[in-house]
This record gives sequence, structure tokens and C-alpha cells, in this order.
Amino acid sequence: MKRRVITLLAGALTASVILAGCSASKGLETEELTISNYKGVEIDKIDKPGEITDEDVDKDIETSLQMNATAEDVTDRAVESGDTVTMDFVGKIDGQEFEGGSATDYPLLIGSGSFINGFEDSVIGHNIGDMYDWKGVFPEDYKNTDYAGKDVVFTITVKSISRDVIPELTDEFVKSVSEKSKNVKEYKEEVKKKLKEKKEKDYDNGISQAAWQKVLDNTEIKKYPEDEVKEIADSLIDQYKSTAEYYEQEYETFIQEQMGYSVDEFEKQVNDAAKASIKQSMVTKAIADKEKIKLSDDEYKKQLKQMASDYGYEDVDELKESAEEDDLKDIALNNMVKSWLAEHCVQVAASNGGKEK
Repeated sequence: MKRRVITLLAGALTASVILAGCSASKGLETEELTISNYKGVEIDKIDKPGEITDEDVDKDIETSLQMNATAEDVTDRAVESGDTVTMDFVGKIDGQEFEGGSATDYPLLIGSGSFINGFEDSVIGHNIGDMYDWKGVFPEDYKNTDYAGKDVVFTITVKSISRDVIPELTDEFVKSVSEKSKNVKEYKEEVKKKLKEKKEKDYDNGISQAAWQKVLDNTEIKKYPEDEVKEIADSLIDQYKSTAEYYEQEYETFIQEQMGYSVDEFEKQVNDAAKASIKQSMVTKAIADKEKIKLSDDEYKKQLKQMASDYGYEDVDELKESAEEDDLKDIALNNMVKSWLAEHCVQVAASNGGKEK
């Protein structure tokens, strides 16, 4: 089922306008809002991306190698740091088992620091089939205050040992992870190009986001469309109610325990998030109308491809299945407005007060 994409456009959680003012003005005013300045808005200077070094390429490739590591069973030695051990354990405080202190077939990376100090070190040197008791103490600042500072005894059974094997950078590995490169040399060039494009994209996004935020800061909403605020807020609250039901908790209890707020505090934040979403839609439409920024069919297709990539969808069809078309068009138009603002903003260097378009 499709659902409204609220958070994609809002960045956190539309209205017809009558434009006023001359075209030379740096701001605009409508019946619903006033933007004191949007054209040529000033932002802090953002450093241009530097060169991609061989070290950058090597680090990225090393990450790729690690992500493609395979687990290999270890049967001829005892546990070492860096192994993943599948274990059973039973924890007791004052001779009594406690909630969350026991598990079966638990995979633990030795050296990850996932357990209290000393637990993982105690596993080192043990073999498959070993069962032993380990005595420890919960730290004084332990997140569960009921256990903080208390002595604990864990009965641990080592059931299996495995270790990640990181592949070597070979032509065969390259062919398995790349559709473009056929050997290591080509792959390094591919990675370098990818990193360069990412840096340039991050730079462009940094400018557009800074300009967009400054415009939002320069905007005063005269009156919010209360029906739309309520619709979005109710939709968000319904999502949390469904989540609470999934975890078999009352909505009020879930908000208090999981979110750390009273229901009134939480729903006020939801209402603020709904207004933030609507504000962005109103500002987008106002500037688009003023500057005659139109979402053509070709531009919409281009934006959909970019959104599918940015949001991690396999393709445009999958993106369309997850959201209403009106929401996707709102996001596409917002992206176009942000790009326009980035092209027309002024970067101000903090050091000498100079300006750069």
C-alpha cells in the first residue's frame, strides 16, 4: 500500500498563492507567507572538494573487501580475538536468573565490546564444547540501573567458532563486484571516479541545503492550513499507534517508555513537524511560481531517477510503488527550487568577508 511521503520532503518528520512585488525584489509576499529574502541569499562559504588521493581509493576498496568477507568455520583451535563465537549463556544475580541475561545460539564478535568488561576476554582460549562460569560486575553507570554495580555470574557454553576471511584484491574479485571493470587497474579508476562524483555531489548538496535553510529562516507563515496540519499530524500519530500495537503496548505507554515524552509533549512535536513539512511545501510553490520554475515531464523523469538512487530504491518503479505521485512531484519540484537557490546564492567567506556566487 502506498503511503504519504512526509519525511522525505520535510527532512524531519499546498496552497494557492497570489504573488506580489516587483521582479527585482529579493523577497516575495503572498496571502499565506512572507519571504524577506530568497534571491541572492547569503550563506557561509563552503570549501570546494579536494583531489581524490590514492589513499582515499585504497580505503574505499578496503571497505569493499571487508563487506565481501565470508565466514569460515574454525574447528582446529581455541577462540581468539576477532572470532565470532556462537554460544549459550545464562546470567544470574544472587543466584537468580534475570531478564535479558540469557540467550541461546548467540553470535558474539570477540573484541566488539558488546558485553560488560571481561566477558568477551573470558571466552578467549576456550574450545568448542567448553562450558564454564565467569564472574563479573556490572558497571556503576550501566544503563539498567537495577543491575548497576551488582555481581553477576554467567554460565557460558561455546558451541561454534568462525572467522571472517577477507578476499584479496584480484581481477576475479573485481569482476564479482563491478559491472564496469575487468581488472584491478580499471577498478581503481572506477572507484576514484565514484569518489570524485560523490565529493562534487556533497559539495552541491551542501550549497543547496544551506541556501534552502536560510530561505526557510527568512520565511514567516501568516496562517497555516489547519486541515492539512491535522491530516499530516494524525497520519504520523497513527504510525506510532500501529508501532505500539505491534509491540503489544498501549500508545501512551509506548510514547513514554520508547520516546521519553508525555503524550502531550510528543504530539506537540508531531504538530510542529507537520507545520515544518507544510511550510516547506508552501515556500517551494511560492518561489516556483515567482521564478516560473516548471516541472516538465522530462524533468520529472530525471528527478525520479535521482530520487530512486538517493533513497536506495532498486529502480523508479519501486520508488513509485512506495509513494503517492503527488508527493513525488512535490519532492521533485522542491529539488528544482533548491538547485535554483544554489545557483543564485552568494557564498560569504568568514575570513575576509568576501563574497562568491
